[in-house]
Amino acid sequence: MASKGEKNFTIVESSAGSSTSIARSRHSFYGDISIANSRVISIEDGKAGEGGEPQFQLKRGLKSRHVQLIAIGGAIGTGLFVGSGLTLQSGPAALFLAFVFMSTIIWCVMQIMAEMITFLPIPGNGPMTFVYDNLSTSFGFAIGWNYWYAFSMLVAAEVVAAAYVIEYWIQSVNIAVWITIILAVILILNFTSVKFFGEAEFWFASIKLITLTGLLILGVVLFFGGGPNQTSVLGFWYWRDYPFRQFFYRGDNDNIIEIAGATGRFLAFWRAVIRSGFAFICSPELIAAAGGECEKPRHNIPKAARRFVYRLIFFYCFGTIVIGVIVDSKDPRLLGGASYTSASPFVLGITNAGIPVLNHIVNAAILTSAASSGNSFLFTASRTMYSLANRGLAPKVFLKVNRFGIPYYSVAVSSLLGFLAYLNVSNSSATAFNWFSNISTISGFISWVFVCFAYLRWRKAITYNGLDTRVTYRASLSPWCAYYAIFMVSLISITNGFMVFFNFNGADFVAAYITLPIVFFLYTAHRLYTVFYLKDKKWLIPIPEIDCSTGLDLIEAEDRNTPLPVPKNWIEKVWYWIA
Repeated sequence: MASKGEKNFTIVESSAGSSTSIARSRHSFYGDISIANSRVISIEDGKAGEGGEPQFQLKRGLKSRHVQLIAIGGAIGTGLFVGSGLTLQSGPAALFLAFVFMSTIIWCVMQIMAEMITFLPIPGNGPMTFVYDNLSTSFGFAIGWNYWYAFSMLVAAEVVAAAYVIEYWIQSVNIAVWITIILAVILILNFTSVKFFGEAEFWFASIKLITLTGLLILGVVLFFGGGPNQTSVLGFWYWRDYPFRQFFYRGDNDNIIEIAGATGRFLAFWRAVIRSGFAFICSPELIAAAGGECEKPRHNIPKAARRFVYRLIFFYCFGTIVIGVIVDSKDPRLLGGASYTSASPFVLGITNAGIPVLNHIVNAAILTSAASSGNSFLFTASRTMYSLANRGLAPKVFLKVNRFGIPYYSVAVSSLLGFLAYLNVSNSSATAFNWFSNISTISGFISWVFVCFAYLRWRKAITYNGLDTRVTYRASLSPWCAYYAIFMVSLISITNGFMVFFNFNGADFVAAYITLPIVFFLYTAHRLYTVFYLKDKKWLIPIPEIDCSTGLDLIEAEDRNTPLPVPKNWIEKVWYWIA
């Protein structure tokens, strides 16, 4: 029996009984899909399209281990390895608490997205789709393009960071050379089959996790004075005098001006919170994008979401403690603090301890981290463009997919903003990195707010349609986690550029707030189009009209027909638990 508010469709059995498909009304938001060989595919997969060319669709080419590593590997990037140098300037305690605070927000957003994507893990489904289907087409249009813009800008940010890391070794070569090489590697990986993309990301992420685990162990060694240049226990030496530094800014003559007292310490902490956002931004979306293209998504997505919180605690919280232990927050060589910078506080700490060679090994690992994150963000940007086209919010040409399951036009166009990394040629690396990180961070924050609103309405629609028993994964602390995320992310977004008002700088102001008018313009333009051209005056989609169930029967059938791998020995048991 069709549930209330469900789009008009019927279940069709083939004559052989081997395939089930949905015959949809023309109003359905999802393309025609069917089950074949225990996976959701398009019924047009490989058939002739216009001009006699074959049509292909996105494929489920990601395995469980790919999703698990993309989940945490995509979240660990230059924001922690490089950007934390900026955040540390607020003091080691401020750095640690800022990352703990942001971890609570990212956990809430991750839970929300995991619940929705697990319910209906269809290729092309994701955060933009949640807003489009549960708020309105105008909000979906604005947030969809905002997401695409954020992911594409993150590619530029990661490329700049990677080129910046290379400058630790070689400063005589023009940085444009390194930008070109890094962009070429990212493009090649995104134009290969999604299976190869997942495999490359798996190994990239593995390097990240091994590196960070080693750095955490190294932090313990240096804490107890085990470095060659250390003569006593280091402990929390750098926390003793100034765990929270005073807020400071540069005056007209480039002189440092501090704000004293509790106000100065609070402002320094809040600056750390804002800067730490870049380390987390758009991480949950990587899982959502992978959810539509992974095997057994109703098992693997919840698995990744549940473990996400433990990985946040272990890698981010412990990682920032290590940074505060091994590096002085007043060190002028931190990111942007001197003409010569170490790029990563981890590398700076290793250098201070006098450990030979290791600084180069870690710097190389951080370089692969930046390339990995850029790789992931271009993947997600292209899938966002694909989703926009699938909803009629972008030209249909972006729906074209080759026989390897790659939306090649979407990948090509999404890579264009990555070329903004060449702005680094005429500006310092620290300046360019700050611009891109600020722009992408605020874009991600705005999207999170609307996704949380969409989640609240989606939950109401699920209850209205009597589908609560078919929700296989539920967000913890729902709906309070959504309210918490909405309030805190809105506050951070509004105050994102407060630093610029102490000594106004036009470029920094634009980087901090340009996304707000862009999203407002996108929403207003589409809203005017829907009201005056389409004659649709509804501000929000009414709860009874929200479609929660189109494709649900097929997803459930796919899940039943796809067996979990059975471990043959204890080694495989451990591996299946990990990945």
